[in-house]
Amino acid sequence: MSSNKLAVVLLNWNGKEWLKKFLPTTLKHSANADIFVIDNASTDDSVAFVKTNFPEVTVIQHNENHGFAGGYNEGLKKITHPYYCLLNSDVEVSANWTEAAMNVFERHPEVAAVQPKILDYHRPGFFEFAGAAGGFIDNLGFPYCRGRIFENLEEDRGQYDDEREIFWASGCCFFVRSKDFWQQNGFDARFFAHQEEIDLCWRLQNAGRKIYYTGLSHVFHVGGGTLHKQSPRKTYLNIRNNLMMLLKNLTVGNILWVLPFRFVLDGFAGLYFGYKDGIPHLTAVVRAHFAFYGEAGRTWSLRQKHQIKNYYNAKWLVFKNFL
Repeated sequence: MSSNKLAVVLLNWNGKEWLKKFLPTTLKHSANADIFVIDNASTDDSVAFVKTNFPEVTVIQHNENHGFAGGYNEGLKKITHPYYCLLNSDVEVSANWTEAAMNVFERHPEVAAVQPKILDYHRPGFFEFAGAAGGFIDNLGFPYCRGRIFENLEEDRGQYDDEREIFWASGCCFFVRSKDFWQQNGFDARFFAHQEEIDLCWRLQNAGRKIYYTGLSHVFHVGGGTLHKQSPRKTYLNIRNNLMMLLKNLTVGNILWVLPFRFVLDGFAGLYFGYKDGIPHLTAVVRAHFAFYGEAGRTWSLRQKHQIKNYYNAKWLVFKNFL
């Protein structure tokens, strides 16, 4: 039986080429961890490839594609390590990439999850869209990151080589204590993919836990390996999931003004997406809203006893600091 406390867990769906490209580096730089691949019912030969070429990697196979959220939930039930690192298959890690995150856990027992610095694989000197230097959320519930303003990515000049509390850690490379993960019943499987990690981080904070970023560890993310950023499916998931997350985690007082405001903004956003990216994106916004309404009762039932009352005021101060 392994004495390693950390399980590095990759979720795979028809990603043989990513595994072929990046799994060797992950193994090379993760001597203090056990490596797992959870397969979401791939139809390529990903599983056979891993079993043949990387016998030291443990493969957990699903009979159906549960998405990012459900795929991890089901697979992690079979992993007993006290710490998980959920790592996208299109990520290249660096030397000593796990040590800084594990050190945060050791020094801060109140911390449930940690994110490293996430850089662009194609432009290693710049931050990457999915997480950059730690995630926050604005007054209307829109996620943003240090190192990224809308579509503009900052050059990494060491300005975020710090260690600090953040609002959410990216699912691209997500270190989490297994006990915290399961105390929240894992991800909300209804999300399928996109923003499930933000929802989980919010729930962890509602429960009194903290989320941290460390710039002493860095990884390189390709991005867009499963759903292209212009996919209507991605538009649908991002809008639906964001609304469900707000209904679950906002205080009642904030719900009463944030959600009506969002309904109006999403209407304008749908028209803009339709003009810019095509009618399928407009219909994706409409479908997202109807799906949200259909799930509203279930979503409301999942609200926790306590919600963070000043989430947006505290985080906007951070936003102003790095503009």
